[in-house]
Amino acid sequence: MVNFFELSYLEWFFVIISTIFIGFSKTGVSSLGIFVVTILMIVFPAKESVGILLPMLIVADIFAVIYYRRSVVWQYLISLIPWVLIGITAGYFVLNQVNSEQLKPMIGALVLILLILHVCRERLGDTFNKALPNSLWFSICMGILGGFTTMIGNAAGGVMAIYLLMKGLPKQEFVGTGAWFFLFVNLIKVPFYIHLDLITIDSISFNLWLIPTILIGALVGAKVLPLIPQKAFQTLIIVFTMIGAFRLLIA
Repeated sequence: MVNFFELSYLEWFFVIISTIFIGFSKTGVSSLGIFVVTILMIVFPAKESVGILLPMLIVADIFAVIYYRRSVVWQYLISLIPWVLIGITAGYFVLNQVNSEQLKPMIGALVLILLILHVCRERLGDTFNKALPNSLWFSICMGILGGFTTMIGNAAGGVMAIYLLMKGLPKQEFVGTGAWFFLFVNLIKVPFYIHLDLITIDSISFNLWLIPTILIGALVGAKVLPLIPQKAFQTLIIVFTMIGAFRLLIA
């Protein structure tokens, strides 16, 4: 059992930075989401960190949905729903069978795969997106993979980014459609996490203390995104995330 209020000053620093990044990732640079996953798995046991992170993501999702409420393409979400539910169910059974030490390398490998996909997408641009099969089978694979990755590690940002980019969405619709998707799947995950004892009264109490910093991050992301050099920023995030992923793999 995690004793939240016995964290060191350094651990509190990492937690607070993570919550700011959570908000920022939902309204600004989505690649920060993978970075947060790796940070929290260093501060907390891997399995418990998944449950600690989920309510904070939902807070940021609600803000993002309110802010981008008119920027959503529903047809792309509705077509994914049945396949996402299959992925979430599969992820639930995996979480029910593994412990934190087993989960760490799984998440580490998963994060590296998502990073490779992200880098390929960044390097190849439209060439990469056009190479993806625009078919029902591709949507099925993306839906199941998105549901599975979000269930076992809150790490489906890379999957959804590739799916939405393939659809050619403009920036506002890209962020808004992603916001609605993650609010939907994250709310579905709550009863599963409660059943697995990953969300508890203690963890929710801890989450409540961190809502202000999540909202600060979300506000900054919404207002500052058009002004920052996103390419350089994402490069730094990829480097730090890769370090975190390797640490999870060898921990």
